[in-house]
This record gives sequence, C-alpha cells and structure tokens, in this order.
Amino acid sequence: MGNLLAVSDLHVGYKDNRDVVRSLRPLTEDDWLIVAGDVAERLEHVAWTLKVLTLSFAKVIWVPGNHELWTSPRDPGSPRGVTKYDTLVEMCRALGVTTPEDPYLTWSDGAEPVTIAPLFTLYDYSFRAEGLSAEQALAQAYESGVVATDEALLHPDPYETRGDWCRARVAATAARLDAELPADRRTVLVSHWPLHPTPTKRLRHQEFAQWCGTTLTADWHLRYRAAVAVYGHLHIPLRDVVDGVPFEEVSLGYPREWQPRSRAHGLPRVVLPGR
Repeated sequence: MGNLLAVSDLHVGYKDNRDVVRSLRPLTEDDWLIVAGDVAERLEHVAWTLKVLTLSFAKVIWVPGNHELWTSPRDPGSPRGVTKYDTLVEMCRALGVTTPEDPYLTWSDGAEPVTIAPLFTLYDYSFRAEGLSAEQALAQAYESGVVATDEALLHPDPYETRGDWCRARVAATAARLDAELPADRRTVLVSHWPLHPTPTKRLRHQEFAQWCGTTLTADWHLRYRAAVAVYGHLHIPLRDVVDGVPFEEVSLGYPREWQPRSRAHGLPRVVLPGR
C-alpha cells in the first residue's frame, strides 16, 4: 500500500533546488505525490519538474502557486492571468498530472478512503490586521517595504483585480465541492495558500499575510470534512492544528532557507500514511 506524500515551493530556478527535485523518491512504488504550487515561473521549468516527478511517483497532483501565475515583462506575448492558468492546466494534463480542473481522486491506501480535492482559490487581502481596510493594509505594507512581487507580476486578466479573481474562484470551487464530494467521506484539501489564517501568525512580517489566502475559505476544513489540509507558500514547513484538523505546510523554499536546517528539507512529507 502506498503513502500520500506532499511537497511545495520547489522554486526550480535555483540549481540546488533542481538537484532536490532529482533526488525526491517515493517510499513505495504506490506512493502518490501532491505538489502544492510554486514549482517555477516559466512554463518549461514547470513541465520539466512535473515530468521528472511523474517518473518516480505513481500519481502526481498539482495546484498552482503565485509563481506559476507570474508573467514577466521580459517575456512579451506570454500568457497572463486566466490564460496562463489554463495553459498550465493543459500542460499538466498532457503529462498525466491531476489539476484543480480535473475530477477529484479517491485515495484508498490509508486507514479510510479520502477524496483529494486540489484547489485554486488565490487571495483577496482579507488576511490583514484587524481594523484595517484592504486599502489601508496595502498602504501600510508599501510603507514598511514588505510587498509581494505579485503586485507587479501576477496579472488577474480578464478580472479587474486579484481579489475579483479570488472571489470568482472561491464561489466556483465551493459550488463544485458541494456538488461533487461524497457526503460521507473525509477529504484532503490541497491549496498553495493556507485555507485558514492561523498559519500566517508565524510570519515574521505580518504585512505579508494579506497575500496568503482568503477568509472565505476559513471554515472549509470543517465544512468539507478534511482529514488534513496541505499547503505551502509561507516557506515555514511546520504543522498547525486548527479545530482538530492538521494543516501541513510542505514547502522546500529557497536554498538560503532550507540548506542551513539540520535535516535540510526532509521532503517529500508523508501527510497520510498507507496501511
């Protein structure tokens, strides 16, 4: 029986991180691997990484992070916004990788069958300090110098704002979860951004939390009966428990972050063991 493993934030633009990708191995030949976003910025780098992983793992499941959705001004004519996301989905499908747009999978090798729900929900600046409006929180971030690169490179086309895109994704995703999830089965919720604000309390710079999710998903771990919620983005690979549900941050991060650790990266992480 296989295990359910996970990793995120591989950032393969760095050679040392590409070496990590080449070294990732399953524990058994039946292991599935979740890749929770931020593989790379360039399509060809995402494709290379996922192809390497599909050669080692029985099944690979991917959700986008903010870096996959970036479009650099150095790449004129490259897809932006929804078109970039759609391009990534089609690329993944060609590699046999499951995306948030594909049918939900059932993983049956653990203590109980669980439905794996890959999610793409983005953020809407609602993970911000209490008492501040979105405009005030953003202004405060600019004043402190803690501003996500998304503000320059993550384009929401054809939506007017990233918040609008987020709200559209949340509404469509919730409708699908409500319609398609078996009512009596627990789930594995997979998102690049944490579904609940609790993990963001670990951030050194709290101004950055507004780029880390949306309060619209804050009850999804209960509403959709999560056995575990898997995410990345924060580059803080730790476990939080919210309302009895484990939230597993499974990022690699940048070499300067993971190389000094005593266990280096310890990836891929087992998020649910097989029987």
